[in-house]
Amino acid sequence: MQEPLTRLRIEDLTTSNDAMARCLRLAALAAKSEVPVVLLGETGTGKTLLAYAIHNSSARAGRPFIAFNASAISDTLLESQLFGHERGAFTGAQQSVKGKFELANNGTLFLDEISEMSPLAQVKILRVLEYGEFERLGSERMLTSNARIICASNCSLRERVRLGKFREDLYQRLNGLTLLIPPLRERWEELPALIAAELKAAGLKEGKNITAIHPEAMQKLLHHAWRGNLRELSHTVRTMTLFCNGSVILPEHVVFPPDLDSDRAFPETGKSVSVFTNNNEHDPVTDLSLDSAMKRHIKFVYEQAKQNQRRAAKLLGISRSTLARYLRGVAKNEA
Repeated sequence: MQEPLTRLRIEDLTTSNDAMARCLRLAALAAKSEVPVVLLGETGTGKTLLAYAIHNSSARAGRPFIAFNASAISDTLLESQLFGHERGAFTGAQQSVKGKFELANNGTLFLDEISEMSPLAQVKILRVLEYGEFERLGSERMLTSNARIICASNCSLRERVRLGKFREDLYQRLNGLTLLIPPLRERWEELPALIAAELKAAGLKEGKNITAIHPEAMQKLLHHAWRGNLRELSHTVRTMTLFCNGSVILPEHVVFPPDLDSDRAFPETGKSVSVFTNNNEHDPVTDLSLDSAMKRHIKFVYEQAKQNQRRAAKLLGISRSTLARYLRGVAKNEA
């Protein structure tokens, strides 16, 4: 079962994807330093999860981790949220409130959707980063904060700077190290393990003992576009767990939102490749485990590529070294 976010460390995160492995290696280096970190990735790729892991793996572990979403918030409210306010600072301010920078002192402040901050908010953030000082709304007393900054964006901050929508000086302050989190569609080889972990967690929450996924159900999961990434995967697995009344996930239990439901077309053919095909149509698949399903799919695509590892790896969306590792596992089991 996945570690709670409050305890999650980088060492708890594993991957079989080369790009994600590089991201985790850089995250481990970031955890050993105090440099600002930018987490760049599509919505739902796990930016908040990685921010927690960096914090919990750093010297600041055990200190406050304060998260703040900077999108779609007015300048006045944003200033109050970040810097706090004194009683009577504005209508409705009935008591003094600490802001995120104050709460995160000696810890980590995670600024999500940093690219959506207004120009005025960017100026105020820059001042704190440059001098480590700020004032609560309605106060003239200067406060300090040495919070370590981790921010996240689903679009390139460099491109936002180029378009004149993000301050270059703020970008330079924030961009100590940028970690690019690949989308789920580029981490195909991780899907079975991720599905298994989510299925186990969902089964525990719903009090169900689900032990396997039918091959046709796995085909739907492996071929889905996953535009919502890990967030969509978690929701989908939770939903199919609710629908399942037995121990095996069936095809009818796998339901995607209508606007997101899309088969993934494999390169070169433009058509979806059947994931599980028996040489003998009357020979049923008896081993429905995730591990077995993965190996059948690898073998099938490899044969479809006429045992050309380069083309098979391209069809599968994985590196040749990863494919070779899987093929060794398949050959070992067949020996």
